[in-house]
Amino acid sequence: MTRSELIRRVAEQNPELEFKVAAKLVAVFFEGISEALARGDRVELRSFGTFWTKEREARIARNPATGAPVSVEAKFLPAFKPGKHLRERLNGHID
Repeated sequence: MTRSELIRRVAEQNPELEFKVAAKLVAVFFEGISEALARGDRVELRSFGTFWTKEREARIARNPATGAPVSVEAKFLPAFKPGKHLRERLNGHID
């Protein structure tokens, strides 16, 4: 599902909302999650899952074409753990 498909679905399920309002709602939702993760906070959406950041340490990698060592800087990556309800739904236990 793409962002535009999500916006369209929100607008369809809430006919009182204009498409522009649904688009703004989705944008605010994702921006809120992004801002929280950028601050290092955890984002927990009950029954859906939890987002947090992990730090990947600096390391020496190899260029696959030449085999030369390449220095890779430390960085933060988002992580996600699905909630119980989402896991059950994915495995066919909930309709």
